[in-house]
Amino acid sequence: MGSKRRARPEDGSLEKLIEEATVDAYGPAEQATGFLTMIEEHVGFPFKARVIGEEVEVTSVDVTEDGEDLVAKCRRRGRPYKVLLTEVRIPGEVRGKEWIAAYFQFLGKNL
Repeated sequence: MGSKRRARPEDGSLEKLIEEATVDAYGPAEQATGFLTMIEEHVGFPFKARVIGEEVEVTSVDVTEDGEDLVAKCRRRGRPYKVLLTEVRIPGEVRGKEWIAAYFQFLGKNL
């Protein structure tokens, strides 16, 4: 078995990641679940990020109650809270960050 090359945003592969996350997905809820699965599988949690300029630790991701968007489960000063994943800014290197970048691109947003 050969090793699988990790996709990187700078080599134009985000579209391939989007396709992989949303294959056989019908509608926003199934698309969000596809991205959730890939992010859970590939991203190295926890990681440091920023939300409205404040440093937080992102411990995991989940879907919103309607199942159509992703939320980041965060901790700040020991207190847990959730914010839309699109509100999170990741200033450093994070394993699997390209999956989050693909989710942002899918939504037409910038990471």
